[in-house]
Amino acid sequence: MSFDPRRLKSLDDFRHEALSETLSTNSECLVRARAGDPGCLWVTAERQTGGRGRRGRPWVSEPGNLYASLLLIDPAPMERISSLPLAIAVAVHEAVKMVLPASAEPLEVKWPNDILIGRKKTCGILMEGEALPDGRYALVIGIGINVAFMPDNPLYPVTCLQEQGSSASAQELFAHLFASMADVLSAWDRGRGVRDITARWRQVACGIGEKITVNLPDRSISGHFTGIDDNGLLLLDTGAGRMMTIAAGDVFFG
Repeated sequence: MSFDPRRLKSLDDFRHEALSETLSTNSECLVRARAGDPGCLWVTAERQTGGRGRRGRPWVSEPGNLYASLLLIDPAPMERISSLPLAIAVAVHEAVKMVLPASAEPLEVKWPNDILIGRKKTCGILMEGEALPDGRYALVIGIGINVAFMPDNPLYPVTCLQEQGSSASAQELFAHLFASMADVLSAWDRGRGVRDITARWRQVACGIGEKITVNLPDRSISGHFTGIDDNGLLLLDTGAGRMMTIAAGDVFFG
């Protein structure tokens, strides 16, 4: 994969296309990547007809919430991509913080990139990558934030910004996200960026020092969440001096 070391320097590096309706903003970004788009493209939609989360789970996508995807082309060497979810979480956290009142419940990040308010999920992030025929690598970051409403009958506790006392619209929240993402990606792209980002992530992390269960594809593992390493891997103390590093999984507290 070719890599352009040019750092994103300003908001002018990014473009934004706003749609009224689409199947999914992630799919729209991938279509544009295959057609030769140079990247740094935001696509937002008022409504998605086929929004999805991790593991193909449907994502409720009616008007009122924020549905946004960012297309990046060759954002970093592959060995650094694994830390990108932490950077995305930091950027989303900063944007949401800008529109929450002081009376809102605590705003935190659950490993690797779930945004929680009062330990209730308020944001979903889905990253998808694709090797393009011309040799470039497309990476799409899909972000769905519960602004005006939240899904019915969720699998886990959820909330939305309005429930937390925010009067911000999806458009206002996106303006903050547009700016915070540019700032965080600029820091992440530097040679020392991974350590900077992991330090910022730890400052807003949820559950460090607590007992957690991590659901992996083939099993579940319990232990104490001791933090993350400098590459963003979860550190799990399973007892008797055994420390595991985990690259991907669903975390549950308690």
